[in-house]
Amino acid sequence: MSVVNWTAEPDADLVKLAQAGETRAFDELVRRYQDKVFRLTFKILRHDDDAAEATQDAFLSAFRGLKNFKAESTFSTWMYRIGTNAALMKYRRRRDGHVSYEQSQSTNEDAEPMAIADWSAQPLDDLLDAETREILAAEVEKLPANEREVFMLRDIMEQSNEQVARELGLTVAAVKSRLHRARVHLRDRVNRYFREKLSRKPRA
Repeated sequence: MSVVNWTAEPDADLVKLAQAGETRAFDELVRRYQDKVFRLTFKILRHDDDAAEATQDAFLSAFRGLKNFKAESTFSTWMYRIGTNAALMKYRRRRDGHVSYEQSQSTNEDAEPMAIADWSAQPLDDLLDAETREILAAEVEKLPANEREVFMLRDIMEQSNEQVARELGLTVAAVKSRLHRARVHLRDRVNRYFREKLSRKPRA
């Protein structure tokens, strides 16, 4: 009987083994992605304990739902989506205390809502407050699958274009093209959301 070198197995093979009931395969997937999912949940929650709990919830959800995972996307992007959802669920439970979007903007009620910049030049964390991150996460789910994968790996997990290309089996040019389309869509959707929100705000 051959001994499996779990650390050498690719994600896709580990997923198949885990789906067949091999818990050590899932343990290896947890080892590979625990730190990455924690960084993702921390981006949304900005609190170590909450991010740790959301990460634990995410892997529990992944374990329960692994039988339904299909290789239409990579395990990593599937896991990041579950992590994002777990973080947002925790965020919503504590949202009464968060700083609203309007509080961080101009007091001029006629001012345009903040334009979400093309965030390729700076970290996503520096551009988005808590409410905007929640709206962004909801809109990411609506992207076409190929754009969503690239956006999550490149802009949320902060991988390089080259790393994303290798992980998804694409050319760097294809990564850049899909990323540009995703950013344009998301920037437009986030700006539209806050324009509509401000337009509904009663004038003094």
